[in-house]
This record gives sequence, C-alpha cells and structure tokens, in this order.
Amino acid sequence: MTEPSLRQATGIIGIDTRGAGLHEVTDRVSEWVRRQGMTEGLLTIFCRHTSASLAIQENAAPAVRRDLQRWIERIAPESDGYEHDDEGPDDMPAHLRAVLTGIHLSIPVADGVPLLGTWQGIYLWEHRRRSHRRELALHLLGA
Repeated sequence: MTEPSLRQATGIIGIDTRGAGLHEVTDRVSEWVRRQGMTEGLLTIFCRHTSASLAIQENAAPAVRRDLQRWIERIAPESDGYEHDDEGPDDMPAHLRAVLTGIHLSIPVADGVPLLGTWQGIYLWEHRRRSHRRELALHLLGA
C-alpha cells in the first residue's frame, strides 16, 4: 500500500477590523482549507502584525469575548507611563497584549476541516482602538 504524498499550500487572508476586540475568522479560514483539497493535515495560522493576535475561543456566548476584552485591558492598560507611544496611547498596550496572547495557531485538519471543538472559533484579536486591515498567513501541510 502506498502512503499518500504530502502536499502544502500557503495563502493570505485579509481581515478588516472594526477596532479593538475579537473578530471571528473561523468561516474564512475553514473555506480556505476546504479549497486546498486536502483531507488531513496541520494548519498553521500566523498573524503578520505586532499589535494584533490570534485566539481560539468560545464562539457561542458573546459575553466571553467581552469579558476577555475587559481582562486584557486590565492586564495591559493604556497609560502615559510607556516610552513607546508613537501611534498614540493604545500603541504600546497593543504590543503587550499581542505578546501575552500570541500570534500563531496550529490546528489539526481532518475530513478537510479544522478540528475545532463544538464551541471553539478562530479569532483575530485586534488590540488597537481604530479599524485596521490585518493579514493572516496560512500554511497547510497535509494530504
């Protein structure tokens, strides 16, 4: 019996945020994975920014996302105590929040879809107050 040969695919997904908060990208990522035609593999998602991050989180109760946003604002608050404030008072806190939450995810793929749990969604976490155009780099290795 021959083993299927590994393939890989890469792509970029652009996301327009509406300011600070968790912006769900599960459907866009899942559609990209589906279009690659691989049934099994490992998906890596990489946020190409230093003031936004990625998270897998509850996708049913909006209160979870609101609580997370309030939590991260307490952990890395805006203040005038930061040396780096080139783009305003939310600049350095956005960098701290991205460091705390991470900029990449690895998700197994089976039957052509990311293997997320029932209540899990993939989120781009915007840490700046104003809207931004963000890019997610995707890499799928599989068969």
